[in-house]
Amino acid sequence: MGDPAGVGPEVCLELLANEEVASTCVPIVFGDREVLDRCAEVTGRPKAERQVEEAGLSKCDGPAVFSVPSISLSDFEPGTVNAATGEAAYAYIDRAIQLALAGVIQGVATAPINKEALRAAGYPQPGHTEIFAERTAAAKSCMMLTADILTCSFVTVHVGYHEVPNLLTKERISEVIDLTRDAMKRLCGYEPKMIVCGLNPHAGERGLFGNAEEEKVIIPAIESARASGADIEGPLPPDTVFLDWRREQTDAVVCMYHDQGHIPMKALAFDRAVNTTLGLPFPRTSADHGTALDIAWQGKADAGSLTEAVTLAAKLL
Repeated sequence: MGDPAGVGPEVCLELLANEEVASTCVPIVFGDREVLDRCAEVTGRPKAERQVEEAGLSKCDGPAVFSVPSISLSDFEPGTVNAATGEAAYAYIDRAIQLALAGVIQGVATAPINKEALRAAGYPQPGHTEIFAERTAAAKSCMMLTADILTCSFVTVHVGYHEVPNLLTKERISEVIDLTRDAMKRLCGYEPKMIVCGLNPHAGERGLFGNAEEEKVIIPAIESARASGADIEGPLPPDTVFLDWRREQTDAVVCMYHDQGHIPMKALAFDRAVNTTLGLPFPRTSADHGTALDIAWQGKADAGSLTEAVTLAAKLL
């Protein structure tokens, strides 16, 4: 359900009422039933009709709520940052991970959490990607954003720019290329065409810019992938990778750092993008937007991104 003070509750309610989603999978919202019911009253969203207990999860055949009591309505105000809502959001995630690892549920799509609230509750992870990787003990993982017109995966994510060069190794870049290739094969049904971005301006201009990261680690990773049969090109300057004509010929772009791919994704497909964590033992996707505290519990939130996230998780099964 995400952070109770954000738009998570209302987009989850909208999701449960979506007949198209119900035709592709059985959506079950992990969250506080009391919070969802109150949100429905305040926003006019459809009230969740069905609740399921743990013993009935594996046999559940329709949209439902799995209540994870973690917070009271008196503990928070919608639209505000609160340690209590950070604690609750983590509790929903943790319970879903437990049941996914046990095979009770097949995949997880997450509504947005608030990093400040999470930190106030004592959880140091900067986002969903890191929480899922840590809790599942994934040997390797990465973030991938996907929409109808663009897919990007990331070698580094929630770190400062000054840390990025030291985190770029041939091994890490190869991991992300391999994870992206495997995921896109499942989604596309064929060998995907991939592009790898350079780190420096003009992809380094053969060592003129930066510390020769392209020559030292990026090109060797690309050559290794190509030797294994990957259809891959790069490193290319990121300022031209996302031009229309190039995107139309490309299935996925491997980016070196957060904003290298997030900026074009948000500019081109803000309401349609889905965040996926690759490398986990089960599909995990997420709406690609934040808690939007400024419009939370006002009936204004769009459930489109979460709907796409659930649909993609079902495709990845």
